[in-house]
Amino acid sequence: MMLPKEYRTISNLSGPLMMVEKIEDVSYDELAEIRLASGERRRGRVLEIAEGKALVQVYEGSTGIDVNTTQIRFLGDVLKLPVSKDMLGRIFNGRGDPVDGSAPIIPDAYLDVNGNPMNPYSRDYPSEFIQTGISTIDGMNPLVRGQKLPIFSGSGMPHNQIAAQIARQANVLSGHANFAVVFAAMGITFEEASFFMEDFRKTGALERTVMFVNLADDPAIERISTPRLALTAAEYLAFEKDMHVLVILTDLTNYCEALREISAARKEVPGRRGYPGYLYTDLATMYERAGRLRGKNGSITQLPILTMPEDDKTHPIPDLTGYITEGQIILARGLHRKGIYPPVDVMPSLSRLKDKGIGKGKTREDHADLMNQLFAAYSRGKEAKELAVILGEGALSEEDKAFAKFADLFEDRYVRQGEYENRTVEETLLLGWELLTVVPTKELKRVRDEYIEKYLKPLLEVHKNETLETEEA
Repeated sequence: MMLPKEYRTISNLSGPLMMVEKIEDVSYDELAEIRLASGERRRGRVLEIAEGKALVQVYEGSTGIDVNTTQIRFLGDVLKLPVSKDMLGRIFNGRGDPVDGSAPIIPDAYLDVNGNPMNPYSRDYPSEFIQTGISTIDGMNPLVRGQKLPIFSGSGMPHNQIAAQIARQANVLSGHANFAVVFAAMGITFEEASFFMEDFRKTGALERTVMFVNLADDPAIERISTPRLALTAAEYLAFEKDMHVLVILTDLTNYCEALREISAARKEVPGRRGYPGYLYTDLATMYERAGRLRGKNGSITQLPILTMPEDDKTHPIPDLTGYITEGQIILARGLHRKGIYPPVDVMPSLSRLKDKGIGKGKTREDHADLMNQLFAAYSRGKEAKELAVILGEGALSEEDKAFAKFADLFEDRYVRQGEYENRTVEETLLLGWELLTVVPTKELKRVRDEYIEKYLKPLLEVHKNETLETEEA
């Protein structure tokens, strides 16, 4: 077997990039080993090849590299992740190396981090409800197994707490024995990384979780590989070990910033707001790795989290993400200012596959009707409150006053819940019916009479009896 050639033909350095000339038999995305005169070794990856030259990105940066004395050899392989079911309960960095102090895993296989494309014909339609324990998601915008549903947040919002809560609580209703979470954090601070690791350890969620953590001071190229490592681990658990895997990626904005940084270093023609023109394609290569395959029992469900710069939904990152994914969960700064956690704004939020995961045999027969009625009642309640600000409460009809009261109760009891409060879908549906008791029954036009008789009337009787007992006392 021939040893790889070593080159001393480095001609140029620019930030984390290195140009190597007079190369032979080098491939795109190939890994490289760089050896400095001091004996220090660094790792690189081929980004581009043209006219006998290779553009190499150095993982650890090019600081301290002397073009005259540094050697580079190409390893003839792409970045691969060693995978095994023993990854569950372990913490890795953005290179796929364990950072939890335990022994390296014994791999069953080495998988290309770019994954294998799913044949569209072999895809199965998402159809099974995933319970997150958060009412605004489970009740109003349900997550379905095999779906990709992003959370749009803003700086200073509690998206990290929500990510940790979903990772702790998420489950399929059929049982959790085959359920796993792959959690990838990109460009987060040491404080945020400590929060996630301690929270998962303390609550026992780490046992069913594979964590990949890329810190803010880690190289940008690692930020690019972190979500791909996570998705490779998820594909192995889902399609080789028949597990239902929820992949949580946070924060995709940091990933896109790293992509822009690398693009600028390569002197590429920038697109919208300086992001590369291939941002849409690059995001799609990750988002499209979610789904179900015919003949396979496992599935990959994605919950990417991104912070919208200046809370701007038209920013390229949330804008392009919305085109690829199947809806969005939006966090509202107005609710956050009111001290409501989680500050999920249900009105602009949307789960495009929600109808596929709810109903009889999945959640409950009344779920769809109740969800539509809650949307309608909350919308009318917000309109009534806006009208009251302009005209005064005296100008409101009795029905409008009831809906305004409902809107306040909805935010205070349905939207608001504890960070460690895990509501079952039954509890969420019961809470929805309880809130509707403040609205006149004749105004409930989105639910069938049979459901009103079955679920609402018993609650109205209980309230009536409680009122009588209070009056007698």
